[in-house]
Amino acid sequence: MVNKYAVVLAAGQGTRMKSKLYKVLHPVMNRPMVQHVVDQLVGLDLDEIITVVGFGAEKVQEQLGDSSQFVLQEEQLGTGHAVLQAEDLLKDQKGVTLVVCGDTPLLTKETLQSLFDYHTKEEATVTVLTAMMDDATGYGRIIRDESNQVQKIVEHKDANAEELAVNEINTATYCFDNAFLFDALNNVSNENAQGEYYLPDVIEMAQLQNKKVAAFKTDDPNETIGVNDRVALSTAERLMKERINKQHMKNGVTIVDPNHTYIAPGVKIESDVTIEPGSIIKGDTYIEEGTVIGPNSEITDCHIGKESVLKQSVATESKIGSRVHVGPYAHIRPASDLGDDVKVGNFVEIKKSQVNSRSKVSHLSYIGDAEIGENVNVGCGSITVNYDGENKFKTVIEDDVFIGCNTNLIAPVTIEKGALVAAGSTINKDVPSEALSIARAKQSNKEGYAKKFNKLLK
Repeated sequence: MVNKYAVVLAAGQGTRMKSKLYKVLHPVMNRPMVQHVVDQLVGLDLDEIITVVGFGAEKVQEQLGDSSQFVLQEEQLGTGHAVLQAEDLLKDQKGVTLVVCGDTPLLTKETLQSLFDYHTKEEATVTVLTAMMDDATGYGRIIRDESNQVQKIVEHKDANAEELAVNEINTATYCFDNAFLFDALNNVSNENAQGEYYLPDVIEMAQLQNKKVAAFKTDDPNETIGVNDRVALSTAERLMKERINKQHMKNGVTIVDPNHTYIAPGVKIESDVTIEPGSIIKGDTYIEEGTVIGPNSEITDCHIGKESVLKQSVATESKIGSRVHVGPYAHIRPASDLGDDVKVGNFVEIKKSQVNSRSKVSHLSYIGDAEIGENVNVGCGSITVNYDGENKFKTVIEDDVFIGCNTNLIAPVTIEKGALVAAGSTINKDVPSEALSIARAKQSNKEGYAKKFNKLLK
């Protein structure tokens, strides 16, 4: 079995992005470009992944973690020079090395696996991944000889008029015989318009040594797009969004308006889920069958059960049970856990709280650092007062409790099973089971006062 390695080129600053953020860390569908590339490589069962870092090296290493080894390119002297930085790790290895750019987020593991397979089948020394582009501006051109074999690759800036007319482009993704690669790199010249060491020059060296150079043409040129500026970043975002939404729809998800629905990579959605327009779903989110999301909902890192509805609401890092109704305009903040058949209504905020089955917080309430039992009704405008300016405290509301409207529960406090709290109360002591608690000032009516007051205003 042939050993397989990968070198990811991620050292460039990306000046055309005009950003303080290093190019390969710019996100496409909520994930840095270089992370997309490495995620696809991880699925190929490689013996080693090496990422060449330069500008922003620490941040790139922090992003990729232990999914890759790293080598530093201190000076950016071209793609050939970048790959050469991996020499100490790979030069003595036998096998095939894939070289891929960290700014090609749309490449798939299926295409990369096909490239490996084609390279092996052809018994090639070098195999280039190519694509046909209607507008090849900025790309290196694949120049073939009379027998249709790859003769050389010419960078756009170094190409003559005849070469610029060629539409088959170099995607900057290659498979190399590993031993040949590093031997050739040590002989690459920088005598070109940019004064850089070009990796494609290795192709000509292979030709001069009568080594076989093959080209594998991808069926989808969109996969090979390299992101060098904000325009290309936007294009990659759109294409990735279309790809992801299409796959979910093929899996039985209804996306009412795919052009205005954003589902990030890694999100898992079961069949018969409906996603309404304007919704954004990100992170480690899992949505079970029959649920309706949106319109205009934002879900991040949540598990949502069957047949729930989240309408015009935001939920983050929380668990939401089955047949739960959230919204409109509710906010489920991190570390919340909603049981089955719960209702969280309009303009309700839940934070770091557990709301158990069949309980309702229907209107205009804040529930923070609380544990709410089953069959609880929390009336409109009720608040768990959980913060004293320095510390957070817990509110416990046991099963079958009824909380009247506009109630303040001053934590730490417990409302025991079956108790009633009268509307307008401020509760700062525990309420016993089955008790009625009333904590509000006695009403006093001053006859005729309003008439006198109104006269004073005139």
